[in-house]
Amino acid sequence: MSQVLSQAARIPRIGRFGWLMGLYAENHALLVRLFEPGDLPVGRYRSSIGDGLDLRLDVIEQHAYTTELRLTYALRDPVTGEPDPSAWLRVYHDARQVEATHCYVGRRWQDVLGMYPPAARVVDHRLRMNTFLGKWLHYLAEGGHGVATLQKTTGPTLVEPAA
Repeated sequence: MSQVLSQAARIPRIGRFGWLMGLYAENHALLVRLFEPGDLPVGRYRSSIGDGLDLRLDVIEQHAYTTELRLTYALRDPVTGEPDPSAWLRVYHDARQVEATHCYVGRRWQDVLGMYPPAARVVDHRLRMNTFLGKWLHYLAEGGHGVATLQKTTGPTLVEPAA
C-alpha cells in the first residue's frame, strides 16, 4: 500500500494556471486547423454551411507574432443590438496559444469581475471563457465550418472593446 501512495505522490498535479495554459494551446490547435487565422488579411469573413446560422470572423489586426480577431454568429442581442454570442480572441503565433479575452457584449472585465479582483477570480474567469471557446470551436468543426467555407465579405470589421 505504501508503494502505491509513493507513486501517487510522484505524479505532478496541474494547477489552474497550468490548466489555463493547456486550454490556450488546445484552442490554438483547433482555431488554426479550422480557419488558419495567421494567413488571413484584416477584414470580415463569413462561413456558411447551409444551416441558416452563418458564422462571422473579423480579423481586426495582424501583427508579426499576434492576430486579433472576433468570432460571432450573424445574430443580434435583442437588448444591445450587438452580435451575440461572440468571443474576442488573441492568437499568439510564436507561443501557439489562443486567448479568449472577452466573451461579453457591452461589458468590460471590470464590470464582470470588479475593479480589483483577486488573482484566483481572474484565472477562474479566464478558465470559463476559454473552456467555452474550446467547446464552441469543437462544435464549429463538427458542423463543417473551416477554411473551405470561409469567404471574405464587405463591410467594416468590429472594433475591439475598451479594456
